Amino acid sequence: MTSDQPRLSEDKAHTGGSRIAPALAICWNLFLIMAGSLLCALAVNGILIPRHFISSGVTGLAMLIHYLIPAWPVGLIYFVLNVPLFALGWVYVGRRFFYYSLMGMLMFTGAVSWIHVPFQVTDPLLSALLAGLLFGAGSGVTLLSYGSSGGTDILAIILMKRFSLRIGSTVLAFNSLLLACAGLIFTLDSALYALIFIYVSARMLNLVVTGLSQRKAVLIISAKWQEISKGIIHEIQRGVTVIPCEGGYSGQEGRMLYTVIAFQELARLKRLIRGLDPQAFMVVSDTLEIMGKRIGNQPHW
Repeated sequence: MTSDQPRLSEDKAHTGGSRIAPALAICWNLFLIMAGSLLCALAVNGILIPRHFISSGVTGLAMLIHYLIPAWPVGLIYFVLNVPLFALGWVYVGRRFFYYSLMGMLMFTGAVSWIHVPFQVTDPLLSALLAGLLFGAGSGVTLLSYGSSGGTDILAIILMKRFSLRIGSTVLAFNSLLLACAGLIFTLDSALYALIFIYVSARMLNLVVTGLSQRKAVLIISAKWQEISKGIIHEIQRGVTVIPCEGGYSGQEGRMLYTVIAFQELARLKRLIRGLDPQAFMVVSDTLEIMGKRIGNQPHW
């Protein structure tokens, strides 16, 4: 009996932990969605609407309709326009993402309806830049969760999962069409400022979603490839692939190392290689997506 008691207590602790962990994950994801919605609402109500700029995606379409029919609030229009997109998300996107996105859409609708904090920025260019930073950061923070705030995020994620198109690039292309329509209704200056906002927002979104988890692919050619390989494995704790190679001019056979590391580990790798072989040849390149258990950076939608 005594030998079974510790195991029983461990099972209870494990069961309790497994119950607590999902609750914490849900709270964390809802917090990210709420924080992202607040940032986006600050950009919309504090800068974009007072300046009569157009936002991105469905939010921009809702604002365009609001400018034409001021009696219709932006939050309500956004909610109605999301109904067909959520129907698409129900078919093509996982249920977990759907439910979190539904919460995100409701939070964003409420934030746009209730949060009005004006920004004292008089220059229209600076206003567009600040709004792009806020809105892009808010959209990116929301997408760091298991959901989105609805709108074109659902469409962009479907395209990313199927065709590996970057989210910010998809949003930028979609909003170019929106701006073309807006330019026919408002002044060209207003449309161009909105284009600046959309570009900055898309770049900020890419930075938040994938830039902070950027992976680097590194090729290393060195006569001391064995020492460098061991250093990468033991000091940086990353895997290495050894590839036979031959110099095109000298014809000398050798070994080339290939490894994928996190951006934060690049400086350590450089110091390691310089310390072992200052004459080593190294090529560092960016990656779009990495699939892997320890080094992968694919989004989790």
